Amino acid sequence: MPIAANRLPALTSPVLCPVGDVREEGAEEIGREMDAPVRYPRSIFFIISNEFSERFNYYGMRTVLALYLTQKLAYSKDTATVIYHIFTSLAYFFPLMGAILADSWLGKFKTIFYLSIVYCAGSTLIALGAIPPLNLPATSMTVLGLLFIAVGSGGIKPCVSAFGGDQFKLPEQAAQLAKFFSLFYFAINAGSLISTTLTPILREDVHCFGDNNCFPLAFGVPAVLMILSIVIFVCGRTMYTIKKPSGNMIVLVGKCIGNALSVRAKERVANPREHWLDYAESKYGKGIVADIKSLMKILILYIPLPVFWALFDQQGSRWTFQATRMDGEVAGYTIKPDQMQVINPLLILAFIPLFESFVYPVLSKIGIRRPLQKLSFGGLLAGAAFVLSGFVEIALDRTNAVLPAGHESQLRIFNGLPCDYRFHTDIPNLTGFSVSSRGAFEALHIDVPDGNTTFQFRAETSEIGCVRENMTEFSGTFYLNPGNAVSYFIGRKGGKSSLVEYADSADKDRNGLPRMRLLANVQTTKHISLRHNGNAAIVYNISLNRYDQMAVTEGEYGVYVGERQISTVKLSPGGVYTLLLDEFQENEFNLQTHIITPSNSVHMLWLVPQYVVITAGEVMFSITGLEFSYSQAPESMKSVIQAFWLLTVAIGNMLVVFIAEAKFVQSQSLEFFLFAALMFLDMGLFMLLAIRYRYADSGASLDSIEVDADGKKRNEALAISDTLSERSAKSTTYANEAFRED
Repeated sequence: MPIAANRLPALTSPVLCPVGDVREEGAEEIGREMDAPVRYPRSIFFIISNEFSERFNYYGMRTVLALYLTQKLAYSKDTATVIYHIFTSLAYFFPLMGAILADSWLGKFKTIFYLSIVYCAGSTLIALGAIPPLNLPATSMTVLGLLFIAVGSGGIKPCVSAFGGDQFKLPEQAAQLAKFFSLFYFAINAGSLISTTLTPILREDVHCFGDNNCFPLAFGVPAVLMILSIVIFVCGRTMYTIKKPSGNMIVLVGKCIGNALSVRAKERVANPREHWLDYAESKYGKGIVADIKSLMKILILYIPLPVFWALFDQQGSRWTFQATRMDGEVAGYTIKPDQMQVINPLLILAFIPLFESFVYPVLSKIGIRRPLQKLSFGGLLAGAAFVLSGFVEIALDRTNAVLPAGHESQLRIFNGLPCDYRFHTDIPNLTGFSVSSRGAFEALHIDVPDGNTTFQFRAETSEIGCVRENMTEFSGTFYLNPGNAVSYFIGRKGGKSSLVEYADSADKDRNGLPRMRLLANVQTTKHISLRHNGNAAIVYNISLNRYDQMAVTEGEYGVYVGERQISTVKLSPGGVYTLLLDEFQENEFNLQTHIITPSNSVHMLWLVPQYVVITAGEVMFSITGLEFSYSQAPESMKSVIQAFWLLTVAIGNMLVVFIAEAKFVQSQSLEFFLFAALMFLDMGLFMLLAIRYRYADSGASLDSIEVDADGKKRNEALAISDTLSERSAKSTTYANEAFRED
């Protein structure tokens, strides 16, 4: 979750909704004596509660989204990644629209209220679509719901903290305003931490509507919180200080640039100017034009920045899918794959004071002290994190199933009888082999000649038990197709031994679950079932006439014939199992478990290093980049620079969509290394641009931009100074004069 948009409300939101509006005094302020003490606004409780509920909804929904797309909507991991990042991109694009809507037409209160309703509708659509008994078009409702959430979440993002700042009377309440931003920051992190921890539990540990998980509840609880957030927000209506919209600086910049280009096309020959923006001076004045020139210098540095967000936001997509193929058991508790995302906000809270008090001073001693240097270092750390994820992926590849090459076929034979059989075939290089009693035979690399896919076999046994029951031999045909696998089961049929073919798959379950198949050689008419020893509600009934493979919940199971338990079996995440059940005497059973593909053996905690590295990169890249931009931008352009910062997040997510769709590489590990290489090259370009940049004199020493020795949050100090009249004195004058001219 980028700090830029969610963890630093004091920096992003107020500047996207400029403070230089016309104030409508609330009922409490009418008649108040100027020298009377100013009470802390009671309306702040409603705004903080609203933000907590909204962030809980957003992160709760997004945490389980990728798994929902693959597990329930049957999207491939690539398609789910594309949908996830398109949604995230839109959520960071619509703040531009929300800021313009609030500042130019509706005002902050109405914008938050109306778009929250759209937001709530989206959350409700996804939750309802996830309820199986309703038989609603889940795919369509999910896509539409995500669009509504992107519009709602993105639209209100730039206005909520700014609306909270409007409730304070300045400069009398500057200290109280600082406390508000601390509370606001806490509400964001509390909402994200709790939801990121809770929703995976609701998804996996609760079972509803006959499923072994409960996505309806995982989506429903955040949706209820979103409805509650609207109710809370509206309840404070009579207490709010509401300001009228007076125009948006983003719109003004666009008009100024458009005017400059238009006038330049007409006057370039007759009236040449030193800079192309100078052509707008006659309408917008030298002040705004000079500020836009300074803005453009900073935006040049923004060109490489989207690549960082392309890497960072894959924590919720590619890294979550990576976790589904790993072992999450720790001291009896199993970590859910989507719960790994909680590491990021936890580390952020720990890293911010650590970097201020220790890391930055150490880096300063080795020459890394300027903001652009630290930002570059943060980007390099993101690339290093993807190198680590690439090596983890290589380790995971070793635990995958062995798949046949294009010219090969695979053959598996499972013997459900109490006799060893010897096979004779005309398969090249496989003319003879044995299959032991209740055992299995595997040939994973059989070269299949072109045009020849049928091979004859004859199987025989001399064991007394099978001779007595007239099951001494049988013959038939193996069907081996290039690039495919086939399996056969030796069982009884009509009092004789026979071979039954069925479709085979050794692939791990794409959602990380165990997969099992039961092959039964029994005479009983009683039903056979698997019952989870840890959760009595989990029961799988086995059909004796079909050999279907099914994905099941991990854990230890009792194998029951009727109501009698005849054995136990442990099915671990990612494993592929074949169970052989043989009734060797009446009501006497033997169960053998064959592991076709090993379970997940790489522990999920191996993901922690890459989370640590990318979070350290986030602190250096996001916080430093935001504060550099904010301190270097002219006072009138601070709202615009924050809008473009959010836009880099949107573009970065679209970059993931492009790479995932283009499929430059087939291996996931190579894709991680590709992103790492792209990040390193991108930071090389950024360093070249940074070398040419000359820091503006922002009225503060460079040290104040870099490190506060006392460890205070730099974003709070910048936000307070921005909210005070320092900014309004210049930016509001420029903006109001320009809008009046238009």
